Amino acid sequence: MKYKCLIIDDEPLARELIASHLSHFENFELVHSCENALVAYNFLELNQIDLIFLDIEMPLLKGNDFIKKLKNPPQIIFTTAYREYALEGYELNIIDYLLKPITFDRFFTAIEKYKQLQTPKNIVENTEIKYLFLSTANKKIKLIFEEIIFIESLKDYITIHLENGVSHHLKHNISSVETMLPKNFVRIHRSFLINYEKITAYSKNEIEINTIEIPIGSSYRENWLNFLALKIN
Repeated sequence: MKYKCLIIDDEPLARELIASHLSHFENFELVHSCENALVAYNFLELNQIDLIFLDIEMPLLKGNDFIKKLKNPPQIIFTTAYREYALEGYELNIIDYLLKPITFDRFFTAIEKYKQLQTPKNIVENTEIKYLFLSTANKKIKLIFEEIIFIESLKDYITIHLENGVSHHLKHNISSVETMLPKNFVRIHRSFLINYEKITAYSKNEIEINTIEIPIGSSYRENWLNFLALKIN
């Protein structure tokens, strides 16, 4: 299967770079390249597109405003020099947010995200592990994943907070525990792992779980936004 792609960017060199990166993927076909969103709008009236690489800061109509005007937009990957639109982008259900200059390695990651989303979502592993055991000084504690709200780290210790108000203080490394958790857990700070299913609100700088506010670390922001993009889609 070929995925039909469209590039929208007012910078010729940016369009050329994206086209060059895209040419390395056999299942992706560049159908057209547009210099602004209005030209793209007319093109989409007559053509079916699967994936758009979309700049934001363009004359006449910005990329984020363009998306809002489409009734059934294709999948979108933002390509921009501006970081400040990242949160809004993911709220618009984009696949990924690529900052210029776009390296091939980062482009490859975005393509893989798109491909993962094309996998049927109704495949469920009945044998999925739903808990783990962690050691204390003299015993092992059973921790059911869906009961964990978040995990907090302080040096060589972690505190596992459960939804029933109970917490366990254990001598473990948060990075090693992270590898044992299912995909609905995400690291948003060097000291915090959260259960996405328990989030009640989030903003640019923090996550809320009921009355608890947990900061998003600057070095983990991209990890959180990438995770959020996959979850929203």
